[in-house]
Amino acid sequence: MADRNPYDVLGVDKNASDDDIRKAFRKLSKKYHPDLNKAPDAEDKFKEVNAAYEILKDPQKRAQYDQYGSAGMNGGQGGFGGFNGAGAGDQFGGFEDIFSQFFGGGGAARQNPNAPRQGSDLQYRMDLTFEEGVFGKKTNISYNREEECSTCGGSGAKPGTHPETCSKCHGSGYVEVDRQTPLGRMRTRVVCDVCNGTGKEIKEKCNICHGSGKVNEKHELKVTVPAGVEDGQQMRLDGQGEAGTNGGPYGDLYIVFHVAPSKEFRRDGSTIYASVNISFPQATLGDEIKVNTVHGPVKLNVPSGTQTGTTFRLRGKGAPVLNSKSIGDEKVTVNIVTPRKLSGEQRSALKKFAEAGGDKVKEKDSNFFNKVRDAFKGE
Repeated sequence: MADRNPYDVLGVDKNASDDDIRKAFRKLSKKYHPDLNKAPDAEDKFKEVNAAYEILKDPQKRAQYDQYGSAGMNGGQGGFGGFNGAGAGDQFGGFEDIFSQFFGGGGAARQNPNAPRQGSDLQYRMDLTFEEGVFGKKTNISYNREEECSTCGGSGAKPGTHPETCSKCHGSGYVEVDRQTPLGRMRTRVVCDVCNGTGKEIKEKCNICHGSGKVNEKHELKVTVPAGVEDGQQMRLDGQGEAGTNGGPYGDLYIVFHVAPSKEFRRDGSTIYASVNISFPQATLGDEIKVNTVHGPVKLNVPSGTQTGTTFRLRGKGAPVLNSKSIGDEKVTVNIVTPRKLSGEQRSALKKFAEAGGDKVKEKDSNFFNKVRDAFKGE
């Protein structure tokens, strides 16, 4: 992630709003999700998109990147650490300060650390049978998520008290620090070490959430799976993700459906495919046969002279079209089965059938081992 600009990865500019960044992330995460995109590089791109979003969704990390670039993501150390003789733990020292000084001391304007921010999105995998994917279902699901602490109302402060404006940064989340560099003494901006960039101090923390304003809780939800969903598709449920910050809204929940295959049917969109075996007389003379569909058995008229591999359409016997009242069709392919064993009467009838059609059949009625077996039986 250090090699690529996170703004370029998400396709947004440096002045993009939180909402623009969130929309870009959702679009790209859906596009490259390994469960939906089977391209060889999809997983790597998905990870890259997530890494970029982790930087840009966090005001503190975004501000650090805007000011120091990729160097700011590793604490200002690495190749630049020690330029001014500072120790490894001296954050954003030396060369980074010079860089920020030449380029305006921080780049894009920083966001208010006390502004409401939406919570993180979550993903839930739901396994469905083939039939449940066709007809949908209503079900209950449960999962853990961060919820707003009911004891402190999300403030993080002990009931009866309130967070106070940080005494060091005065609510900005950042402080100015003077550093000595080879070019002289310079001033740079760093995250406040008292409030960690929140702009608030909590003197007395809530004894339930310990000052975070959030608690991890089991969340139960009723879900209606729409009829016609396919393997790999997903559904978004607004506000069912994790709690926001500073009174911001909850994130969303994405349910990814995994539909099991059927032993009898195959599905492509709203069309369902099946096959059925018929005998040579049925194909030759025609017949009315029973065919299974996901809606139950139906009758199919097989016309005389039907050839193996012929496909028939059963209208309205397929899967519903997602988010529509339309229903697809079932396509049934008939296969003519040649019997492996014949009775004497059947064999005689087939011989007469061949003779009536003028066919000369040189019969191969048994293999070598059958002949040996029959020879021993005759002794």
